[in-house]
Amino acid sequence: MRLITNIAVAALALTAAAGTSSAQMVAAKTNAKVTAPKHRKVETEADLMKIAKVSKEAATTTALARVPGATVSSSELEREHGKLLWSFDLKTAGKTGIDEVQVDAMTGAVIGKTVHESPKTEKKEARQEAKEKK
Repeated sequence: MRLITNIAVAALALTAAAGTSSAQMVAAKTNAKVTAPKHRKVETEADLMKIAKVSKEAATTTALARVPGATVSSSELEREHGKLLWSFDLKTAGKTGIDEVQVDAMTGAVIGKTVHESPKTEKKEARQEAKEKK
């Protein structure tokens, strides 16, 4: 009896591994729930700009007020931890690295603290972002 049970379990495992439709048939027979993988829609910056209530210009003014004497080296509109935000990398003459300021794209408020990133940290973050985009 034990041999038959082991064979049945192995057969079910192989059937489930064969593909989603096979796994769904097994699930129907065993009352198990099988869900198809969810594909996340990639939102472009243009898509996000349609949602944002704070313009890039207004957010830039807010970010620059946080780091006097800085200039914007890069900016992007992104969703992070469920929030829509403008993210600015600000460069200050005579200072290494960048200061990152995030502005809520719905309210215009600065999110969190201004974060200073050294050149080493910047490179590490750029590698991580490139890896995530793949």
